[in-house]
Amino acid sequence: MSGASETRAPKPGPLNGFEETVKDFWGSRPRRPHGGRKVAGVAAAIGNRYGLDPVVVRVALVVATIFGGFGVTFYLLGWLFLPGESDDVSGFEGLIGRGRSSVSPAFAVVLSILTVVSVGGSFSGSWFDGGGLISFALLGIALYLLHRSRGHENRPAPVTPRSQYTAFTGNGAFTMTDTATAEAKSPASPQGWDPLAADPAGWDLPDAPSYQEPPPPVPPKAFKAPEPRHRSKVGSATFGLAVVTAGAGVLANLNGVSWFSAQHIIGLVLGVVGIGLVTGAFVRGGRGLIGLAVPLAIVGMILTTVPFQNFDFRGGAGDLDLTPAAATDVKPLYQHAAGDIDLDLTKMPVGAPITTNVVNGAGNSTITVPDTADVTFDCRTGAGTAECFNRSTDGISQDALTGTDYGTDGVGGQKITLHVSNTVGDVEVRRG
Repeated sequence: MSGASETRAPKPGPLNGFEETVKDFWGSRPRRPHGGRKVAGVAAAIGNRYGLDPVVVRVALVVATIFGGFGVTFYLLGWLFLPGESDDVSGFEGLIGRGRSSVSPAFAVVLSILTVVSVGGSFSGSWFDGGGLISFALLGIALYLLHRSRGHENRPAPVTPRSQYTAFTGNGAFTMTDTATAEAKSPASPQGWDPLAADPAGWDLPDAPSYQEPPPPVPPKAFKAPEPRHRSKVGSATFGLAVVTAGAGVLANLNGVSWFSAQHIIGLVLGVVGIGLVTGAFVRGGRGLIGLAVPLAIVGMILTTVPFQNFDFRGGAGDLDLTPAAATDVKPLYQHAAGDIDLDLTKMPVGAPITTNVVNGAGNSTITVPDTADVTFDCRTGAGTAECFNRSTDGISQDALTGTDYGTDGVGGQKITLHVSNTVGDVEVRRG
């Protein structure tokens, strides 16, 4: 024993703490490849780094965009902070002078502004309340867990910064030997000595290359049948959970819980599918969920554009043609999920005041009142045309039409109060 203390190197192992994981992620960030990219190569970079199909990453970003809007912000952050395949640093680091990047400083400034704007849009509010925060948390947790489990795989090779070339020290004349070496070996050689006049036997010529046998031909590989693809249960479990979530949301809406509107139900289902896609990325399964996520994303985009805030699943579907013969036959509420409603109030005799509400999810609503009735009305539609007597609106999210019309004989007729509300479709209140 020599008595000298020995220092043992730590054994390589998985990352232990949050700080260590974050530092290792930054040091081995995915690099945006030149090939296989669609826009900036962010999805391809993450897929190549962690052994995922880039399509899964792209779908997850689309779902995050619909489910709160943070997918665009995440992509811009990747474009700004992930270096290119042959870059020394990322675009943001190049902007502050840390090294060379293919992203120009001007374009890095544009990306920074777009990132700030998209962050504000994600957290300022959306059709799913809190969706920006939820999608931000899901994407951050997914990336963290990916690096924890697969950070040791496909680590990018460090890019060596370009160095200065050494200055040329020769005299510019052609010689058979290196001028710097010749000057070092014979500093006392006479001025004007011509190397070409030397004895040819003293020339330092390279040896002739030795003959090498060509490598033997590689035999063709034997045909190997592809292994059967492993079927993961993530897709089936996620699909079943999505169906249960949608059914529970519709059931809650039918029981009068107003929060479970159409856009919130679609948002919840999209969240379930997004979690399934992230889980499938770890267990290499669930690719079939892409076929469910894409149409849901399209529906979510439509729900974002068209105001469905008051859509209700109650009342059934189909056309309704109603003609009450007395004031007692008029219901306080006519509600329908989908279809046309035609309510004729002209057959009733003059009597006590009448108040009724007509609520339609998708379809046209037409209410006909007597010529001499005094009608107080409130007409609105989320998307379509509203015509109440001599007033009308057309478009999306227009203000409600309110007022009172006394008919052809002025004040003194049957008093009727109407509240007509459509989510999508035309509304018309007329005399007949």
